[in-house]
Amino acid sequence: MFKAMLTKEFLLVLRDKQALMALFVMPAVFILIMSLALKDAFNEERALISYTVENMDHSAESQKFLGLLGGNWLLDEQNATKDASVQFEMIIPEGFGRQFSDADALEKPLQVKAASDVKQDLLALFKTQITAAFMQLRMDTIKTKLAAHSPALAQELDAAHFDEKKIIQVSYNALEADEKPNSTQQSVPSWIVFGMFFVIIPMSTIFISERKQNTLFRLLAMNVSIPLLFAGKIIPYLLINQLQMWAMILVGMFVVPLFGAEALTLEGSVGALILLSFALSLSAIGLSMLIAVVIESVEQATTIGGIISILLGAIGGVMVPKFIMPDFMQTFSNVSPMSWGLEGFLDILLRREGFEAVLPEVIALTLFGVVLLAISMLIFSIKVRRGL
Repeated sequence: MFKAMLTKEFLLVLRDKQALMALFVMPAVFILIMSLALKDAFNEERALISYTVENMDHSAESQKFLGLLGGNWLLDEQNATKDASVQFEMIIPEGFGRQFSDADALEKPLQVKAASDVKQDLLALFKTQITAAFMQLRMDTIKTKLAAHSPALAQELDAAHFDEKKIIQVSYNALEADEKPNSTQQSVPSWIVFGMFFVIIPMSTIFISERKQNTLFRLLAMNVSIPLLFAGKIIPYLLINQLQMWAMILVGMFVVPLFGAEALTLEGSVGALILLSFALSLSAIGLSMLIAVVIESVEQATTIGGIISILLGAIGGVMVPKFIMPDFMQTFSNVSPMSWGLEGFLDILLRREGFEAVLPEVIALTLFGVVLLAISMLIFSIKVRRGL
């Protein structure tokens, strides 16, 4: 009997093309889209700031200053002075160069006009890069003056530079010395989590349809207990979720690189990954069963299940990565079970952690799923006794 129940559930899902699209195709497409969309966000070599220059000085010093800025990989100089997309406009005032050769010359501060919607961190970064170029120019001027009087000291100053790549060497925790995090490591965990929770729609709609057709009541009349009836629903979707996870991982490893994004590397604990995926699946199934026993129609289950999945994803950092969110939203995201699962997958796929790192998320997700399943069985048993 139980084997027949499992077979029935698998056949119902396999025959539902819309469910298969939601469970496998949709997350795979989102992984591809988001990996490509976030590709530049993880590119350390891309320019972050666009600016234009109006040089009213035309001195050798101002030209050298512009050359220093032009060699800065963070900055992208634009030609159009009225381009609305440009973040900053810098004006070099007349007499700017004299302050480097004449000690009595008045200082001529650079003028920067910022776009009204520019972020303060970008403004601070732009000011820092301008200051570094200014100090480099000042240092070069001092070195030139010293060369005639103290060649040794001038040579020592020649070794001074403001190239951050020569001053600072950056490495990332849990990654190799020359390895950097990439967008695929962010998008694959996000859409694995989202895809797993989309079992809400097929699972709840099938359950409601069988309840309306009295299939469930006939099974109960054949001495099938409610826990066994629920187990017949839970086990197939646990396995389907595992197929989802590995399909999405394969997409990240082999499909995404074909479109120019970085490939996913599986360096974390595979055992921890399997344990976390079962815990996440149990939480998604628990929520699915609660919706299935509370909602009365297939149409309502489809609408409400979809809305809940999207809301939990938006809150939990699936739609928008957490590191982009403001602090209060990052804290608030912890109310979503998708956030717990996402952090666990990031620990494994991005930070390359093992069992200990994901154990809190595994416990939280398992408790969440078990509690919802217990509530669902209680509500269903009450409805059965009342003949609803």
